[in-house]
Amino acid sequence: MPHPTDPILARELVLRHGWNATAYQILNPGIAHWFSAERDAVVGYVTRAGVRVVAGAPVASGTRLGDVAREFEADAKREGETVCYFCAEARLEGILARDPSHDFVLLGAQPAWDPAAWVAATASHASLRAQFSRARRKGITVREEQPSRAENDPSLAACLERWLATRGLPPLHFLIEPDTLSSLRDRRIFVARRGDASVGFVVASVIPARAGWLIEQFVRAPEAPNGTMELLLDTAVRALARDGARYVSLGLAPLATGRVPSPASAAPVWLRALFGWMRAHGRRFFNFGGLEAFKAKFSPDRWEPVYAIYNGPRVTPRVVYAIAAAFTGGSPVSTFARGLGWAVRRELTGSV
Repeated sequence: MPHPTDPILARELVLRHGWNATAYQILNPGIAHWFSAERDAVVGYVTRAGVRVVAGAPVASGTRLGDVAREFEADAKREGETVCYFCAEARLEGILARDPSHDFVLLGAQPAWDPAAWVAATASHASLRAQFSRARRKGITVREEQPSRAENDPSLAACLERWLATRGLPPLHFLIEPDTLSSLRDRRIFVARRGDASVGFVVASVIPARAGWLIEQFVRAPEAPNGTMELLLDTAVRALARDGARYVSLGLAPLATGRVPSPASAAPVWLRALFGWMRAHGRRFFNFGGLEAFKAKFSPDRWEPVYAIYNGPRVTPRVVYAIAAAFTGGSPVSTFARGLGWAVRRELTGSV
């Protein structure tokens, strides 16, 4: 049976215990909520192919995290389902690594900063300063907008639509929900404009237990000049630093596995082959290497490992299918087929 929904309690728990970088994103549309028996913890997840794909990790106090994970897994087992924590971080990994019944796959790494260190690093980075100056010379201005105003700004919606039209896949959801503009409560948004036109924006979601922020979404319209995104991010992080933030992340760089130590147990051969193919040939859908390089140029203080943790002896193709289905909201096969058609049409058009 579906678990009773309580969006008010879910938000309260996120704002009290949210530690994972993706904690606030469990409030995204389409994500179900499970509450512990004591109503002191929440898990955001979607169920696909008999697998509960968790958005990050359980939202709970540090002392309760292990117990909550076990309670959630027991509930899934009673319903004939298994559990995969997608985008889990060190806190959950440190607890479940002691349990041999869980398998770990390194998804990539997320760059992290003390915002004050970001300010110092970008101030001394000649290449970044040149990008900021280039954007300003082209007439780009950046300022923070009130969430209530941004939610009703048609120019931002149009900017998002133009950006989505350049993507190689139909809009994905779950942890990369594009429709953040409809619900900016507890978030902060910074907008780049050229004259009266919005040409980019970034959305930051709160990580309460770390006094931090995740730059959840960064959008750049095709007509935005070079340096626009760099200026947007720098303006946003400087504002967060002024307001006392102690942590900021630009989120997962998928497949950036060389940035952090590998787990003790290697991923199965078929999965390593899949990751290698995605990095080498998936650029028509998603430029993994380009995203990693873009985040790296801001000189992170550190790179943090990000995992998929499965409560079974080995991650199987069914688990990978369930993860893909969590993002596509339907059949991953049809979604990627449509994306391939888009890529072929684009290449043919470009060759004319």
